Amino acid sequence: MNPSKYLYLFISFILLSFSEGSAQEKANYPKNEFRAVWIATVVNIDWPKSGSDPIEKQKADYLEILDTYKKLNYNAVIVQIRSVGDAFFPSKLAPWSKYLTGKEGLAPNPYYDPLEWMITEAHNRGFEFHAWLNPYRATMDLRTDILSPTHDYFKHPEWMIKYGGKYYYNPALPEVQTHLIAVVDEVVRNYDIDAIHFDDYFYPYKIAGENFNDTASFKKYGGGMSLADWRRLNVNNFVKYCSFSIKTIKPWVQFGISPFGVWRNKSVDPRGSDTNSGQTNYDDLFADPVAWMENCWIDYLLPQLYWSIDHKTASYAKLIKWWAENSTNTAIYMGNGSYKINTDSDKKWNIPSEIPDQIDLTRTYKNIGGNAFFSAKSFVNRNKAVTDLLLQNQYKYPALPYVVPNSRRTDIEMPAVTNITTNHLISTVTLNYPLLSKIRYVLVYGAKDSSKLDVNNPSQIIDKIAFKEKKDSISIKIQKSLLEKNNICAISFIDYYGNESQAVLLNKTTETKTIQSSLNDENR
Repeated sequence: MNPSKYLYLFISFILLSFSEGSAQEKANYPKNEFRAVWIATVVNIDWPKSGSDPIEKQKADYLEILDTYKKLNYNAVIVQIRSVGDAFFPSKLAPWSKYLTGKEGLAPNPYYDPLEWMITEAHNRGFEFHAWLNPYRATMDLRTDILSPTHDYFKHPEWMIKYGGKYYYNPALPEVQTHLIAVVDEVVRNYDIDAIHFDDYFYPYKIAGENFNDTASFKKYGGGMSLADWRRLNVNNFVKYCSFSIKTIKPWVQFGISPFGVWRNKSVDPRGSDTNSGQTNYDDLFADPVAWMENCWIDYLLPQLYWSIDHKTASYAKLIKWWAENSTNTAIYMGNGSYKINTDSDKKWNIPSEIPDQIDLTRTYKNIGGNAFFSAKSFVNRNKAVTDLLLQNQYKYPALPYVVPNSRRTDIEMPAVTNITTNHLISTVTLNYPLLSKIRYVLVYGAKDSSKLDVNNPSQIIDKIAFKEKKDSISIKIQKSLLEKNNICAISFIDYYGNESQAVLLNKTTETKTIQSSLNDENR
């Protein structure tokens, strides 16, 4: 499209509709698919590379991760903001993380709010931002001398249980659950996140010969239950009340959990999977994802299936089939172990097509909506043979994440264009500020043939622009390099739940001057 002719958008616009989809259909290039990457901060796995790095280097390294995955057409980042009773943001409930500043309790210098900045940069690139917290782990070792005086270990030593060379919050204590929910609430209230995310660490993985010493709590609160059932009830209650709290504060914020990949083995429960996993969610971590789904406490489940397709004891193929057949009431995605590429004793991970084949297998299940990959450093200047395959095939085109379950709407406010100005680099489109819908993005479509614009075709998505809120109007900038490749364009809104509005066709005229809006301010 020639930007010099792209000067005014008719008020009597053409509307383009979309096909509805609540689950992924088998397609080489689906328009809707969850494509996420975990960015782990604990012990500086992915980011920051070091807590002692200057802030500008830390920022540059984070942006490199975002830019890498944007080029790979991912659409969500799951960023760890609390790993050991600490915080990557100014918190009234936890000290600054040592993985951010090199010393627990030490604020960034020069001061800034890393979480606010990370969210903004992610949204600017079209990503959902899922705030990842480890609720129960309090430390990574027993070195209490390096903890901040404001760490809960010192403020509430009665909350702590020593196990496996670490300290954990006692999941049984009502005051612990209240505190941890307050931590979640603080993030939800203060930050423009898209989701709260927990991983697989509930009760800790079992260690031979060592007991998790919650005997006193069990005696006080057990109520005649078995130890295992009581522990599962503690976790269930925490998940339930977290969910209620999140939705009360911001209904559009998703609540997702990525449990260990095996619920139970069939050898102990006929409902379990055909696996021989040494530990399982239900029996060892006292986490019951099936109950979370059945009770509608979560928006999405993301089981960690970090095995190859034909693994002998825990096959990706067998497990994805089990999760597909046993999921209900929630979106479900698969977690993939990209960290194993060329590093694992299972030599299947040396084959570049293992991850692409896992994605293809995921797409054969209509009720599984995508994948997430652990972890971010796997594809940042690494494993080019795999990323080339993804870009050439599975992730050739962009995709949109699915709508938050039970939040699908078709009455999203449509873009109303009032003006456009252009120069040799960009076109600036001015829109009326939407009053009826809370908008996250403006999506731009383009096609070379004006008769073949298809908003259901992901190859025609040419940009996803973060919506910058203003009281009166909003301006978006579309690059000339994107527009000049197309003879016709359209734009749509995406709201905070992920719903997409009908698209408005952008009409070219031969005008050579900018036409100002005829609408009065009070009507904009």
